Amino acid sequence: MSNVETAVKRQVVLDTETTGISTADDHRIIEIGCVELINRRLTGQTFHQYINPQREIDAGAIEVHGITNEFLADKPLFADISEDFLRFIDGAELIIHNAPFDVGFIDHELNKLDGETRRVNSIASVLDTLKMARDKHPGQKNNLDALCKRYDVDNSNRELHGALLDAEILADVYLAMTGGQVSLTLTAEETQPVSNKSTEADLGKLERQPLKVLRATDDELAAHQAMLEKVNKASDGKCVWLAAEQK
Repeated sequence: MSNVETAVKRQVVLDTETTGISTADDHRIIEIGCVELINRRLTGQTFHQYINPQREIDAGAIEVHGITNEFLADKPLFADISEDFLRFIDGAELIIHNAPFDVGFIDHELNKLDGETRRVNSIASVLDTLKMARDKHPGQKNNLDALCKRYDVDNSNRELHGALLDAEILADVYLAMTGGQVSLTLTAEETQPVSNKSTEADLGKLERQPLKVLRATDDELAAHQAMLEKVNKASDGKCVWLAAEQK
């Protein structure tokens, strides 16, 4: 009887919000949101952090994401959360919409850290869903809102951009674009080690848990929950993220 199993594939859907559009003007990251997939299944593991950029946010950027200088005044610096963030994405395939933008900003932040030589491409591989969408749908709009409409992904609550919310939406869009999702979460049996050596090595990477993850504040969690409940109401109870939290 063969004990060969499919190797574990860990993916992290990632999004950022920033103070502006160009690192050439020393714009900075103010929010990071990540959602974990293992073998195309949502695990419920996330990384979410607001960051004090130590500079003013452009007015145009505030209109996009609604995050203000005052809100970020007491948030940690990127240097304070960098190790936890890098540990979360280490070894994963990052799924990012318009990846050069987010990767460029993360590398810009890493470059500012004393003694830090790592860059995103040395820590994780990157899949750009914008390039994927353009290849699949040439000549059409391929921003996240357009893809939500095309693949029937509910984004009714996306009045403003937000890193974690956009990462959650992108996870649904990516799964729809690439053939759907087998089930919502991993079962206990699927997290157990198997005897195949290559698979054990892959699982070993995942068993570095527990990760030290900086949790959102009570206010941030309450705001996020309110967003999910609005989505749930607008979709007649079909918000998969709220359903996952209630299991």
